[in-house]
Amino acid sequence: MTESELLPLDQRISAPERPTEPRHPDVAEWRPATEDDIDALMVLMRALDTADHPTWTTAREEVADQFDTPFIDPAVDSLIGLDGDGRIVALAWAELAPGRETRVQAYAFGGVHPELRGRGIGRQVMEWSAQRCLQRMAETRSTLPAWLMTYAEETNVAAIRLAERRGMRVERYFTSMERVLADPIPDIPIPDDVRVIGYTPALGEAARSARNDAFRDHWGSQPSAPERWQQFVGGELFRDDLSFVIIERADAGGTGVTDVLGVPVRIVAFALGSVNEEDWEVQGFSSVYIDLIGVARHRRRQRLAPAAIAALLRAARDAGLDRAILDVDTASPTGAHTLYEGMGFRPTERTVALVEEF
Repeated sequence: MTESELLPLDQRISAPERPTEPRHPDVAEWRPATEDDIDALMVLMRALDTADHPTWTTAREEVADQFDTPFIDPAVDSLIGLDGDGRIVALAWAELAPGRETRVQAYAFGGVHPELRGRGIGRQVMEWSAQRCLQRMAETRSTLPAWLMTYAEETNVAAIRLAERRGMRVERYFTSMERVLADPIPDIPIPDDVRVIGYTPALGEAARSARNDAFRDHWGSQPSAPERWQQFVGGELFRDDLSFVIIERADAGGTGVTDVLGVPVRIVAFALGSVNEEDWEVQGFSSVYIDLIGVARHRRRQRLAPAAIAALLRAARDAGLDRAILDVDTASPTGAHTLYEGMGFRPTERTVALVEEF
């Protein structure tokens, strides 16, 4: 059966009427998470961070955003487990991605406090979040292909095995890479008809359109929705001063963006960065994280990506930061892994993406 002949998802997915609520003697209560739980959730997240990925931390902003997103309803998409002392010791979360151009994607997240691992709680948490994802996918009645997804650090063997037992399989590896900013930063020549400029909030929607175009052929990527994009570029961690775009002249009225002379322009490449100072203590150095790097397809192979990266690296160095960090799909169709190595980045650790297809 071809993609165009797929049945609606509610006929392809066996979704339960309601997810199976976990039951375990070490967990006194299970209930949905609320905004009042953010501080307690951060205590759990710090324990999970230390155990599962000790070189970076979960930002409070990321947790808070889950309660301020129109396509997530914590009352039905989240579940927390509390022990007898009222401490949050387990978390399950389900998210249906709003961008659904070629595929429906849902993400199952969860974790169990390291002190309570190995007792079967994680399996129940994974099952709850997966079942809730299936419900949400089925509700779309879409005839597109669908993926149930989760991510885990390569070193977190237990989490990977839990997902595999659920029916997911490892589909992709994402490598973290670092670069010392004190090392020489190359000057990258670019065509005369484009310019590198700093990101400003006025470029927000144009940058989102450029991101959606650039990532159209990237694995697992669907269009970024306006609400989620605004959470990113409008968030506390995003750094306008450490983010750069490359523009070309566009047809009049075609983009809604003009340069200082009022000439219509289009964003054709970008390197966007953020800073989470809480990471610095566990890393042992200050850093900028390069969240997104991309080039419009009609402008690829013109050295625009390294030019945008170089601008970001210089700004981060001038801001007194020590290193730049990014993550890359090891099988990227654009050859990004090789590009970043050529820019001085070196691999450190890997994350795996696991998928169950419908």
